Amino acid sequence: MKAQDQARLLQLLQARFDSHLPRHVGIAWADVLARLDGNAAALAALQAMESTGGEPDVVGMDAASGRYLFCDCAAESPAGRRSLCYDGAALDARKENKPQGSAVQTAQAMGIALLTEPQYRALQQLGAFDAKTSSWIATPPEVRALGGALFCDRRYGQVFTYHNGVQSYYAARGFRGMLQV
Repeated sequence: MKAQDQARLLQLLQARFDSHLPRHVGIAWADVLARLDGNAAALAALQAMESTGGEPDVVGMDAASGRYLFCDCAAESPAGRRSLCYDGAALDARKENKPQGSAVQTAQAMGIALLTEPQYRALQQLGAFDAKTSSWIATPPEVRALGGALFCDRRYGQVFTYHNGVQSYYAARGFRGMLQV
């Protein structure tokens, strides 16, 4: 990433951080910045999150590792990551009307991970997300082995977890990611 692009990204992240202080109580931007400084992989992942409409922001710190947690905080599922089936096997199995890709493969290429159900529910404590869209979440292997995948959304003031076939894709379903720095 060019120095000017890095500076622009860091300014954007700091402005978002400063505008949403309740998302990261007790965390100082200077400490986050120190973790990002010189971390090319993290900056590339954050740029990918930003460029696909994720609006990444710090949502906490992992107590065990001390890493800062960046999550997609766009009001709706990131627009640049919608109309994807769940994973690569589902994409390969689909013979007609294939989507552009899969949520799992796209997340891996970006250097982030799909949110787990507990992470998705924790994010919803910080605001109302996915009121009009939905987001694939990391699916337990036993569900995936049966051909299913999980997704979540927020309706009627509640967070719901649903299932769908892994090959399905919808214009209003994308995925949210997590990056630990």
